[in-house]
Amino acid sequence: MSTLELPGHLKSILSHPSTLEEQHMNHFLGNNGSLHVKPTSEQEIAAVLKYATEHGKKVVIEGNGTKKGFGGLIDTADLLLSLTEYSGIVEHTVGDMTVTVKAGTPFRELQTYLKTHNQQVSLDPALGDYATIGGVIAANESGPKRLSYGSARDAVIGMRVVYSDGTIVRSGGKVVKNVAGYDMNKLFIGSMGTLGVISEITLKLRPLSKYQSIVFISFSTGNIEEIHAFVSKVLDSMIEPVALELLNPSLAEDVIGLHLFTLVISFEDVESSVHYQENYIKSIQPSDTILKVLHEKEAEVFWGFFSNISPNGACCSSEEETEAALKIGVPNMNVLDVINKSTALKTARPMLIKAHGGVGHGLCSVYIKGSEDAILSVITSFTETAKTYGGYVVVKHLPFILRQKVNVWGEEPSHFPLLAGIKAKMDAKNVLNYKRFIGGI
Repeated sequence: MSTLELPGHLKSILSHPSTLEEQHMNHFLGNNGSLHVKPTSEQEIAAVLKYATEHGKKVVIEGNGTKKGFGGLIDTADLLLSLTEYSGIVEHTVGDMTVTVKAGTPFRELQTYLKTHNQQVSLDPALGDYATIGGVIAANESGPKRLSYGSARDAVIGMRVVYSDGTIVRSGGKVVKNVAGYDMNKLFIGSMGTLGVISEITLKLRPLSKYQSIVFISFSTGNIEEIHAFVSKVLDSMIEPVALELLNPSLAEDVIGLHLFTLVISFEDVESSVHYQENYIKSIQPSDTILKVLHEKEAEVFWGFFSNISPNGACCSSEEETEAALKIGVPNMNVLDVINKSTALKTARPMLIKAHGGVGHGLCSVYIKGSEDAILSVITSFTETAKTYGGYVVVKHLPFILRQKVNVWGEEPSHFPLLAGIKAKMDAKNVLNYKRFIGGI
């Protein structure tokens, strides 16, 4: 352990890693701290950050640690600031359909509470059972339902943020129709905690759907041109799926027991509308496909399972194989080519690749298990493929030692000097999540 000591008035929020399992996990994925602090108030968050800035200390920020393997070139910083003790609902205005919540609140806990009021946050991030709402927003997470729901940027209407010098600021507001000047929220959403510690978030809500279902279409031939033609017909129709996701055979075998390319088509609406859209899919179903439908509770169970298929930085892997997770962004229909490539790569090297991609929003998720060399080779291959489509690859989970060997954020964008300038202005001493973000910010 480091000899770093916090002053007396901050020692009450100090903790140490308590188990060998946790220490092993922290060593394996990096993004750890010599001392752990768990503030219970915004004022304590501010005090810790002010202390760190004044004494030249580096701080890693985390919620439940699900993104511990996401970015970061520092194995162990001076402090790990955990927000798990700073949680709870601050204000819920049912009539205005808004909620203000502390950043350390588990996402699933928030959704469970809102469900009692027939409302929800319109996000479906990976690892929703474990992630905190602050982590979801800081990483700008979204899932297959992004097609209809949008991303975290679309759900946030206000937040409170603690800067590295301890200053507490508020951006946005607490009402949906907030048009007062530049939307400062956008700076912090997706910034990976490098600009400030998000302490509170105000979100706009939407009603729970009256009825939901999922239609699976599995393609026996595996012909990508046939899948392309069917997807085009769906997108050109009048129906409005909440998600239109293609699973590669390895992932489809896990979720429905068929080792075939499978489209997941999700509907949420009043029951009559959902059944109308299901019937439309059945009317255009290709002859050599297998169709399966899940309704209501079964659909809910599926999405619960699906959200937890990615590697979880908060848990130690019991497997000998190395795990990785990639986010690949390409133009919408090129998603089909990316998912198809995941199958071709698996045959070239002994490894397990599970993948899904959203036709309509262009984001793919690829999960890999295998040797270190095989994983690095797959990352390189997908990066080259994405470039041919004008897309990108971000490595969302990778052991710390391998993050030294690959540029997990890809090439610096043309606007990188602007990003670096904002970082220098808001965190001049590089206190917060140092080298966690693109270009070593």
